[in-house]
Amino acid sequence: MAWEEWEQLKAQAADQQSPAMQLNHVDGGGGTYGPYVLPKEYGDLRVGQKDLAKIGSAANSLYNQLWDKARVAVPSSDSAAGDLSKQGFALGAGLQHVSNRWEEQLKSLMDACAQVSNHMHTTTKLHAGDEGYIQRQMSSIDTLDAGFDERVGVPGEKNPVYSGDKGKKDEKE
Repeated sequence: MAWEEWEQLKAQAADQQSPAMQLNHVDGGGGTYGPYVLPKEYGDLRVGQKDLAKIGSAANSLYNQLWDKARVAVPSSDSAAGDLSKQGFALGAGLQHVSNRWEEQLKSLMDACAQVSNHMHTTTKLHAGDEGYIQRQMSSIDTLDAGFDERVGVPGEKNPVYSGDKGKKDEKE
């Protein structure tokens, strides 16, 4: 695109002569928000315990596969690197460097998998505990609130437990 053409397109966009060209914006296609769905219209982000367990299980499975399959090359590469170095080949040092880097990167990836797996397990337990705590607090509020309700039966009448009438009833009996 030539400089003159670019300047012309910018001028057309500024004058809004070219509705197909918009700078620094992708046309959403309708409305103030475009075709995008607002959270209140679509719903909240929800992750269930089963979803977290699946993620943790997949991370654990990947960790185990890396442990079993990806480490196989390290001992043979180290051995080959040592043999080549003893024979005076410069390739031995290069192979050892590659083997060391492979092992470092593999350990880093395995640590990440373990962290994801452990985090999902911890998150599941933590949120289950939080949920139980919230339910206990809410049920105790309901119980406490019910205790402060002086109405029993028809609204407007006082609870005989809190009025002096109960003691008089007991004396009459």
